[in-house]
Amino acid sequence: MANEQVDPEHQSAGAWAKKYYFATRVVMEAVLRPYDIGPTQWYVMHQLMTLGPTSQRDLARMLQIERATLTGVVAALVRKGLVEQNPDATDQRQKVLTATPAGAALWQELPDPIALILETAFDGVAQADIDTTARVLREATGKLTSLFPKGKES
Repeated sequence: MANEQVDPEHQSAGAWAKKYYFATRVVMEAVLRPYDIGPTQWYVMHQLMTLGPTSQRDLARMLQIERATLTGVVAALVRKGLVEQNPDATDQRQKVLTATPAGAALWQELPDPIALILETAFDGVAQADIDTTARVLREATGKLTSLFPKGKES
């Protein structure tokens, strides 16, 4: 049967990558919840605090999220007073996002969930193993991404 699962326990590398992703989301949500900020909002703030003002279009590309998703995330950050959204000086149709002083102040208070995740998940793991894991997943992701490039369907 074509859909018969070879590994009934589903212990493949892909299954573990998915489990790792979900575990990191749980940690991020728990760490950020007291600050009333979600993981995607954290990533937006991280980009703005690292790169400075950024166009919303570029941010969607950097974070690899849909425009509609980013629109909702940005709207929430604007409502909270953490981000300003202004028309681009050269193209009024585009929006440029900037962290507000309140956003910058919150950023200084926020714990770094990524550091916690990496310290916890990879404590005691040899750097060579971490490098191999990253390389294998990067290559596999590249192969799958090129299988059906965005906008092309089978």
